[in-house]
Amino acid sequence: MTSVGTVSPMTADDLFQLPDDGYKYELVEGELIRIPPTGAEHGDIALNVGFLLKSHAKAHNLGVVCAADTGFWLKRNPDLVRAPDASFVAKERIPSEGIPRSYWPFAPDLAVEVISPNDRFDDVLEKVAEYFAAGTRLVWVVHPKTQTVLVYRSLHHVRSLGPDDELSGEDVIPGFICRVTELFT
Repeated sequence: MTSVGTVSPMTADDLFQLPDDGYKYELVEGELIRIPPTGAEHGDIALNVGFLLKSHAKAHNLGVVCAADTGFWLKRNPDLVRAPDASFVAKERIPSEGIPRSYWPFAPDLAVEVISPNDRFDDVLEKVAEYFAAGTRLVWVVHPKTQTVLVYRSLHHVRSLGPDDELSGEDVIPGFICRVTELFT
């Protein structure tokens, strides 16, 4: 992650207006953070997670599953916009006017972070805390190297799942179940 200095705090609207330069950006306390493109393994796993979630959510009309570039406006003044590697928004939370063209104006119900080789765990844990502070109900932290998933219901309620364990959407994505190993194949 590289901090890109700004004179005054950037807003979510400013971030949304940035031209596409091939990088992913997040906004942390009004500061623009550039995130280098991920490696192929990371992208493959994020897509696997998104595909499994999307297939289930669509088949059961549960809500919207979003890809890694989708921004969620977690806090305002100064603005905080995060883009999890995969996410889910329950049908009943989708605004009456439909899916926003800009960022979702709230936290996802489920946020998924896939650990990259250059990620620091403290930074990932900070994101988990930000998601919960903004109202996220469930966070999965996927570890490619160990093929495990940390399932957070809060910062203090965490379960570690191995490759043969079942990963559940619990009450957030009812009926979703897969073996952890499916995320990596």
